[in-house]
Amino acid sequence: MAGRERKLQAVPDDDAGDVTAEQLLVLVARGDDKAFARLYDVVAARVFGLVRHVVRDHAQSEEVTQEVLVEVWRTAARYDPGRGSAVAWVMTMAHRRAVDRVRSAQAATRREDLAARRDAETPFDAVSEQVAARIEQRQVRRCLATLTDLQRESILLGYFRGYSYPETAAVLGVPLGTVKTRMRDGLIRLRDCLGVAR
Repeated sequence: MAGRERKLQAVPDDDAGDVTAEQLLVLVARGDDKAFARLYDVVAARVFGLVRHVVRDHAQSEEVTQEVLVEVWRTAARYDPGRGSAVAWVMTMAHRRAVDRVRSAQAATRREDLAARRDAETPFDAVSEQVAARIEQRQVRRCLATLTDLQRESILLGYFRGYSYPETAAVLGVPLGTVKTRMRDGLIRLRDCLGVAR
């Protein structure tokens, strides 16, 4: 390796075809911006193609490609030729970056969905309304208990089960006028018991 490094002092402008990606990466590790420009030309289209395949979105793929190439510039010294080619090293980095971007987008979508579900959950006002309704139900039950059996049964059939006056009279086996009177008297007693203003 030391012998190869001595030969690679800099990349001449007219020697583009003779320099390998591995040699370029060694020079990039030393901060050679011309070598980086050449390496960019060699790998940028491949990186974009791979990233585009994983990420799908064109604009996102351009961003990830740019991030990968900046990372290549910053971490070129970590490249180990014994573990594979320079292009494979760059492509592995690109694939990881692309997968990270997809996972990040999926996580963001999950967070947004969770936040939307939390917002859609029962707000405090609805909870307080449910509590008030339960309290009112208890009061109505307590007041219904103060009515006579005929008043209570007439009101339950007519108002809670939806029976008409004639149907209520038929179920209870009493005259229609009696049902009407008992219901009216029962409703007045309920109103007074519940404290409803006239």
